[in-house]
Amino acid sequence: MLYYVDLAFNGLIFGCMYALMAVGLTLVYGLLRILHIAHAAVYAFGAYVAVIVANGTGSIAAGFAAAMVAAACLGMAIYRLLYQPLLGYPPYVAMIASIGLLVFMEDGFRIAFGEQGLTFAHNPYPTQLHEFAGLTVNTVQVAIIAAAVVCLTLLALFTTRTRLGIAWRATVSDAPIATSFGVDAVKVRYLNFAIGSALAALAGALIGLLNNFVEPTMGFVVSYKALAIIVLGGLGNLQGTLIASLVLGLVESYGTIFVGRYLDRDAIAFLFLIAVLIVRPKGLGGIKTA
Repeated sequence: MLYYVDLAFNGLIFGCMYALMAVGLTLVYGLLRILHIAHAAVYAFGAYVAVIVANGTGSIAAGFAAAMVAAACLGMAIYRLLYQPLLGYPPYVAMIASIGLLVFMEDGFRIAFGEQGLTFAHNPYPTQLHEFAGLTVNTVQVAIIAAAVVCLTLLALFTTRTRLGIAWRATVSDAPIATSFGVDAVKVRYLNFAIGSALAALAGALIGLLNNFVEPTMGFVVSYKALAIIVLGGLGNLQGTLIASLVLGLVESYGTIFVGRYLDRDAIAFLFLIAVLIVRPKGLGGIKTA
């Protein structure tokens, strides 16, 4: 029994990481109807900034803070330089440009930092073990769950309890009407990219810390899983995205027991996605309409 509880905990960890990553994609799609594939490069960028700053300063906390700030700035720059000039074109144009940016940034990481990847010079956290109800977990695993709960709770409070958050939701629901009431749609878009990118950077930094390894293509498979999650949760549906993230993490974890001899973790995830979409094409949360 404890073995299955341990699998559930591992699935929860990956589900929380997927949620932090996929929220940004959902926010961008909900606002602009663009599949922001380059979000995966922001995830890797955050991990690189975290490891470089942490190794340079000796402070992992400083590395994480720098990663989130730098990624927020990068996200706003991506909107301004890549997506804003393409808003008048069909959505697939921006998607193709986003794929190109992802490939460009991955090659940039490889050229700048090498193919072998980087490690945290001082990282005792994966070996710091704790006992919870018979489960043995390390500090980074606990941090991933805590970070997801805190960040997503704050995001929910922001979008429901603040004027700026309500303006954000109004812009997603009906941008022309929101603009007519004085909401600055451009500022909302910049805020959208800043928050989503910061959360992706946090996820990348946490996974880099957990594995003690950051490499150029670490966002490649995650990008596909994040896309699978937002489709599974219902395009533009934030609540559905969070549910789909946790479900996918659990399916991957338990799937390794039954079909792990034949399929790896990633294949299990996409097989589950295909099966769900055959039964429910709109995803778990349905497709949100503007």
